Amino acid sequence: MSADFRLKEDLPELTDRIVASYHDLGVGHHLGHCPLPNTAEVCAIARDLKGVLFPGYRTRQNLHMGNIGFHVGALVDSLHDRLTEQIARALRHDFVRRAKQADPDSEPCTKEVDFEADGQRVTIAFLNQIPALRELLVEDVKAAYEGDPAAASYDEVIFCYPGLAAVTAHRIAHALHSLGVPLIPRMIAEWSHAETGIDIHPGARIGPGFFIDHGTGVVIGATCRIAENVKIYQGVTLGAKSFPRDGEGRLVRNAKRHPTVERDVVVYSNATVLGGDVTLGCGAVIGAGATITESVAPGTKVTAEKPSLRYRTAG
Repeated sequence: MSADFRLKEDLPELTDRIVASYHDLGVGHHLGHCPLPNTAEVCAIARDLKGVLFPGYRTRQNLHMGNIGFHVGALVDSLHDRLTEQIARALRHDFVRRAKQADPDSEPCTKEVDFEADGQRVTIAFLNQIPALRELLVEDVKAAYEGDPAAASYDEVIFCYPGLAAVTAHRIAHALHSLGVPLIPRMIAEWSHAETGIDIHPGARIGPGFFIDHGTGVVIGATCRIAENVKIYQGVTLGAKSFPRDGEGRLVRNAKRHPTVERDVVVYSNATVLGGDVTLGCGAVIGAGATITESVAPGTKVTAEKPSLRYRTAG
């Protein structure tokens, strides 16, 4: 037991020290009157969005063309109100953060900005993208079914495939990210990461017909560009080779750091592709366990040489 904490009567003094650390350290707390987006609510919104994108599978069954309009209408109405609130919180927080970053001694005035109106505008723009998102996701479902002989049906892909679950969450998060929404896209991405073991940054641009088979341990970086009909397997990393810095040693945050993958590429399990200047050309195949740090020409097959095995008999 620590010498600083012996009896229950010491708890008030311990509390004082904990609270003092909030002031002394500065980072690692969010105290004030600018609420952040609510994690549980953002995750619930993402689940309801999946219910709109793929109705009849999880949250509500026994749907048919006679009642689907009522069901979707109620969901969309609810999503409008809840998303507006959460996006308004994210926009307000980002406004205050940027103002403090520019002038740490300032007290940002948020009364002059109508964050609710901005949140509603962004929400409407996002909800209008749902039909287009469904078109993309249907192509992803077909790619998974056609790319995996173990898939018995489209329904099985939608119900059971973590790769599709991760891509669905990514398409939601990317749409919000593209609309300039702070925090919430990354919250959705990390929720999906925890659910599926697949880590896709919301900034990654991914074309239709994308299939992640098995999926565990896949990492796709923020500045990846992936064209149509790409297939990757478990353990694949599409990552950064290095992090450029400016003259003062600070990270350059808007540089392209992650690979470009052209159409019809296949990347097998545990392959690693690193670098913003790396392109996997159309139709290239990257073998399991390969490490790629230079561009690969279209149609090229890259394989890692198998290690030699040594067997020793007992005795």
